[in-house]
Amino acid sequence: MKESLLRKEGKNMYEEEVKKLQEIIDDSSNIVFFGGAGVSTESSIPDFRSADGLYHQQYKYSPEQIVSHSFFMRNTEGFYEFYKEKMMFLDAEPNPAHLKLAELEEAGKLSAVITQNIDGLHQAAGSRNVLELHGSIHRNYCQKCGKFYDAAYVKNSEGIPVCECGGRIKPDVVLYEEGLDSHVIQESIQAISRADTLIIGGTSLIVYPAAGFIDYFRGKHLVVINKSATAREVGAELTIAAPIGEILGQIQVR
Repeated sequence: MKESLLRKEGKNMYEEEVKKLQEIIDDSSNIVFFGGAGVSTESSIPDFRSADGLYHQQYKYSPEQIVSHSFFMRNTEGFYEFYKEKMMFLDAEPNPAHLKLAELEEAGKLSAVITQNIDGLHQAAGSRNVLELHGSIHRNYCQKCGKFYDAAYVKNSEGIPVCECGGRIKPDVVLYEEGLDSHVIQESIQAISRADTLIIGGTSLIVYPAAGFIDYFRGKHLVVINKSATAREVGAELTIAAPIGEILGQIQVR
């Protein structure tokens, strides 16, 4: 039976929602988590589409234009000016959502984290099987010789980060107009198709093809935890309109 448990007023906010989620997690042995930018907003990393997100701030170009492949190629300096300031948060720390997911994996309850985020906070929290659909700010490669550079090198560079060979460095993130890694796509689809529980969190399910991956879920429990409504109806057993860290932080792993 489908049910949507909405936010209630009371001395213990979300008590019924958390109780139901706890029952689902206790009943699960192969959880997959599919998350987006809302997972990291509680770590003070801005998202793109919320009311105070990057899309609602004023720039000469839209964020979608700036983080596109064509913009990177023709205006690399402009790309890095925005990218370093608005997309690289090297002091950010994992929040209760990241930490609880890592704990669930350690306990053998969760098999994979599929993320649209590029901040690396799931790994920082201790998660090991993290499928990064859009890459990571922590991997950067010279376009000429392929040498690896970490995020600190890029963040602290003047203007365009340059390799010692003279080549231009590009972050290993999927820009607009670029395709997702086929291997990551396949692993994500396989993980979702094998899961008995899929938890979707911190994403509005707007960005495709990633948002379409959930169509491969054939398991028992489908949960959505997101502050705002998602862009598509997924037939979730449990929907919680709340910050994901606040919810997952109350879950007991047993």
